[in-house]
Amino acid sequence: MSLWLVILLAGLLTYGTRLSFILLLDRIKVPNWFRRGLRFVPAAVLSAIILPELASRNAILDLSLRNPQLYAGALAILVAWRTKNVLLTIIVGMAALLIFQAVLGMV
Repeated sequence: MSLWLVILLAGLLTYGTRLSFILLLDRIKVPNWFRRGLRFVPAAVLSAIILPELASRNAILDLSLRNPQLYAGALAILVAWRTKNVLLTIIVGMAALLIFQAVLGMV
């Protein structure tokens, strides 16, 4: 029961946080430079989540040529850039990761 309570509270907190920004930005006059800057927040957050996963293995920084995540990530970035298709990017990235892990002997 306590797990469900935590999940419910986390959901409500997340919803409330997002709703507060929607309501505040509608009522408060925000400078144009701030609104323009908000466009870059999703890309910055996504990069902050993904880059550490690509550049590390087992919580250790690994920028070597034997890191399969780097190859799979580069291929996924290329697919995303060329197709703008999120689902295809995920499928290609995951398949590439499995293939590169097998080829590089990192399974």
